[in-house]
Amino acid sequence: MKNLRLYLLPFLLILLTFSVSSCDVVGGIFKAGAYTALIGVFVLVLLLYFLVRKMRR
Repeated sequence: MKNLRLYLLPFLLILLTFSVSSCDVVGGIFKAGAYTALIGVFVLVLLLYFLVRKMRR
């Protein structure tokens, strides 16, 4: 059983390395971060616009 585990673990690690692409994961994270930043900037500009309009009245 130990011999099987000795050969199975490196095989599973190599299979995992080729099956999961880290570039896709990182790209998805950056894309989600970019959309979140755009939404945050838009909300901030709207809030500043609203505050400036309220102060002028």
